[in-house]
Amino acid sequence: MPLTPEILTANSEVVARLRSLDVSFEPDEEPWFTIDGIESPRHIGSDGSGSAFVLLPSQNVLYVSSEGRAGIIAESFDALIQLISARPYWRDILKFSGGGDLAEMRRAADALEARLQDEDDVSEAREQIRGALALAEADDPVGALYEAVAASDAIVRATDGSPFTTLFNRFSIDIARPCAPRRREGEGCREDVHLSPAGRG
Repeated sequence: MPLTPEILTANSEVVARLRSLDVSFEPDEEPWFTIDGIESPRHIGSDGSGSAFVLLPSQNVLYVSSEGRAGIIAESFDALIQLISARPYWRDILKFSGGGDLAEMRRAADALEARLQDEDDVSEAREQIRGALALAEADDPVGALYEAVAASDAIVRATDGSPFTTLFNRFSIDIARPCAPRRREGEGCREDVHLSPAGRG
């Protein structure tokens, strides 16, 4: 049986684990955007930024960012939960996509995943979500995310009628060299990743 929002929200443990990954399946009551060709969009959830997840009639999942960006991110609700559990930082992958470059997205995913290696809570959340829902692990969540956003044809508009832009942002991730030993107590260390505009000289 395909996974549905109703099945998921009936499992309080999974709901709690997804909330720890910054996702809540309590839809907004007040509409703050429209979708061309869809009279009553089905809001199924939101994240900590106030952005919305929408289940389209095609069963694709649309993400509408509170920052004026929108696009399809998963081919189904199952695929959405696979994406969230496999790559909880998927929004950052899009932010660091270099304008929609799959290679940049994979590079960003590797850097972001490395930062979670010591995050036991995230690992436990992933395992419990998959186990409780009998959810298969996604073969290539980054590739699936890229394909969904690249093929997205949903036109989302703000309440004033202005269209939202693509979820692909222009930044790319730069990986700094490992930190040298501290010379004195309290001396800081560079972050292991930072962003830069794509296409720089």
